Amino acid sequence: MSTTTGTAAPPGPEGPSADERLLRTSPLRHLLSRPELGSVVGALAVFVFFAFVAEGFLRASSLSTVLYASSTIGIMAVPVALLMIGGEFDLSAGVMVTSSALISSMFSYQMTANVWVGAGVSLLVTLAIGAFNGFMLTRTKLPSFIVTLGTFLMLTGMNLGFTKLIDGTVSTKTIADMEGFPSARALFASTLTVGGVDFKVTILWWLALVAVASWVLLRTRVGNWIFAVGGNADAARAVGVPVSRTKIGLYMGVAFGAWISGQHLLFSFDAVQSGEGVGNELIYIIAAVIGGCLITGGYGSAVGSAVGALLFGMTSKGIVFAEWNPDWFKFFLGAMLLLATLLNTWVRKRAEATK
Repeated sequence: MSTTTGTAAPPGPEGPSADERLLRTSPLRHLLSRPELGSVVGALAVFVFFAFVAEGFLRASSLSTVLYASSTIGIMAVPVALLMIGGEFDLSAGVMVTSSALISSMFSYQMTANVWVGAGVSLLVTLAIGAFNGFMLTRTKLPSFIVTLGTFLMLTGMNLGFTKLIDGTVSTKTIADMEGFPSARALFASTLTVGGVDFKVTILWWLALVAVASWVLLRTRVGNWIFAVGGNADAARAVGVPVSRTKIGLYMGVAFGAWISGQHLLFSFDAVQSGEGVGNELIYIIAAVIGGCLITGGYGSAVGSAVGALLFGMTSKGIVFAEWNPDWFKFFLGAMLLLATLLNTWVRKRAEATK
């Protein structure tokens, strides 16, 4: 079982003994050791700030909008956070979402098949892209920056090239009248009404992914492997951790998140623009970093990535509710990134000092 601090010491002589892991810790020390502490403090500050400066921010409908914006980022931020804990990152995550939607749409339309057939083919192809990233990384030993940058460029070109070749334009044909569309939209893009307030189903997808990812990290052997690989891959390999399989699995996890996001994109609008998604990979990484993940790996949590995505949603929509110039959004996003990173570093040092 992995430690509850969100870190896992590398296996081997350097790691803590089983007896040390069973020692009782004070509630304050346990709190300070949580990787998402800094992001939670930041989220509370941002919430209070916009509650005062943005009229209508506290309305139920406004909070629903914030949660929707957060969920569209959070669905991808969760697997990206797990990948970063494992010591890698993926620059192709943003355009992979668009690729997933395009494959589903074009296969369904061109084959005049049920849209569920297109969604199934899209899942297989998207998972294959993730496996390709992981395979290339582990076999070539190239940095993930180079491998996934190459995939990013290839997918960007393929998205545009195939869409123009098959549909003759930069967007896909509508599939709203095809068999299976209503049920697919209900699963990926429906709206649920609770107490007179509308909530998008992506919020449920987001919460489910956070719960599953947290369980994997903190309650399974795979979670130990992820922390160990991110902390010290060589030491992990020396004690039998399947480093290559773990990293390939993490990249396939990102691909699965991209598939969910891609299907939501498609069934929300029934057509897809081939140029979408470029730049979103940085937003996913920023959400994970704000949530407490380290670029160097071995530290972070799924809950932290969710809080980072929530911060993104509150800021993006809070600026709109406050009727400010939206050009300031990137400034606030950059400021949050720096402040969260500094706070996370301070929290981690405090946690290490109290051990």
